[in-house]
Amino acid sequence: MQIFVNGQARDVPEGCDVTQLLAQLELADRRCALEINREIVPRSAYAARKLRCADQVEIIHAVGGG
Repeated sequence: MQIFVNGQARDVPEGCDVTQLLAQLELADRRCALEINREIVPRSAYAARKLRCADQVEIIHAVGGG
């Protein structure tokens, strides 16, 4: 099924959850904020939040530096 991540179309398997998406994007170990369809998803709900066709996912992750 197709979703949109930060404005870019992306194919994910049916039943994919937020935790699986972050693993695919190699962001599983990073601190990030995530919203789906303009609603913030708390980290505690990532595994339970299944993605649906055409979901609009926005991910912001912290970048360290000085």
